Amino acid sequence: MFVATIGYFGYYLIVRSQDTINSAYNSRLDTFSEKVVRGQILGSGGEVLARTVEDDEGNETREYPYANLFAHVVGYSASGKTGLEASANQYLLESHINVVDQVNNELNEVKNQGDNVVTTLDPDLQQLAYDVLGDYNGACVIMEPSTGKILAMVSKADYNPNTISEDWEELTAETNQNANLLNRATQGLYPPGSTFKLLTALEYIREYPTTWQSYQFECEGTFPYGDAVMSCYEGHVHGLLDLRLSLANSCNTSFANIGEQLNADSFHSLCESFLFNSELPLPSGMEYSESSFVMDGTSGLAERVQTAIGQGRTMISPIHNAMIVSTIANGGTLMNPYVIDRVESADGKVVEQFMPSAYGKLMSADEAETLTNFMVAVVNEGTSPSLQSDSYQVAGKTGSAEFSSNKDESHAWFVGFAPADNPEIVISIIYENGGLGGSVATRGAKAIFEGYFSRQESQSQQSQ
Repeated sequence: MFVATIGYFGYYLIVRSQDTINSAYNSRLDTFSEKVVRGQILGSGGEVLARTVEDDEGNETREYPYANLFAHVVGYSASGKTGLEASANQYLLESHINVVDQVNNELNEVKNQGDNVVTTLDPDLQQLAYDVLGDYNGACVIMEPSTGKILAMVSKADYNPNTISEDWEELTAETNQNANLLNRATQGLYPPGSTFKLLTALEYIREYPTTWQSYQFECEGTFPYGDAVMSCYEGHVHGLLDLRLSLANSCNTSFANIGEQLNADSFHSLCESFLFNSELPLPSGMEYSESSFVMDGTSGLAERVQTAIGQGRTMISPIHNAMIVSTIANGGTLMNPYVIDRVESADGKVVEQFMPSAYGKLMSADEAETLTNFMVAVVNEGTSPSLQSDSYQVAGKTGSAEFSSNKDESHAWFVGFAPADNPEIVISIIYENGGLGGSVATRGAKAIFEGYFSRQESQSQQSQ
């Protein structure tokens, strides 16, 4: 009992202490605001995302210069706290300015300036992601796969954190169907659609390690299973396909055929190793919903087939999809996502520096290379030719996630990374009710890739 108690205290102090410190119910933190001016939240280049301003009478107001742009990831600090305003609450209410200045301020009854939180967020990429979502509800996550840095996180519908108090009743009204306050990037759950075929292909490779390269399937546009029939998108007949071209063309009938052959319990284990039905290694305080994978050995044929193409009862969040694709891009190793780069005092001294850390090896380097080649084929030979570029090679996968009995009602997905041979960014983007085929998501991803690499080229030329 003694060892168990010590172990619990150790776990609590190391793993769970930040959750309690930053809890909305921890009133002790609120007392810090009596002596400390809440610090700033900054972009990766020092851009001010949130700050405290004071009027002539000494009243403090939290200001968000980018308004709606960073609404969900930065959050708000009136009517409660969300986003970084909540998870970084402790840092923002501590002050590490010069000790002499702190003493002088206390003697003169002047508040000390709180520490600043410098994030990994890139305002240019955030603006790109925000713009490409347009008037659609949905979400976009952009990550650096080699480190786990979250470079951008957008959710729509959104809100203006500067007017959160005034808009509160409208935003929380039962008649509001947009769920503006929900961070769809981390809390939204959607059928993964054909983006899930990446894991279906991986399971097939693992179950048939010596024969998967000789897999062949003759697509005739339809595939009967049980009392139902699976159809390819718009009834396309893809002809003779191997596994790579099955993914490149997102052939539903081929993956239905694969779904019949897979061991459902083994597939369930693989998906749980990719963090379905479990906690995600996201930064402390970042609210999220767990993705779910239901199919197992007790499931019937219809569920096995539907699950193999990303339908059925499988649900995933955009951040989780980004993590899976980041694992492929990073040679099989998942890096823990993070959004705080460092904490600085108001006078620029680094108080705490956060470093990349690996969650673990989820697939072998050979498996990651194979899936990358499949995703390159999606762009060069398959469903996403519009993503071809002379400047960089995209590896990607589109998806249509049906969410009602009306097959015309689908969410549009894209997940992918570039350059394929040395990935710099991963994109996971979803357009609610964006239509079949993922074309709107592909256009959005293309705009982000082009914007990112154009900027990289411009910066390279300026440095020469």
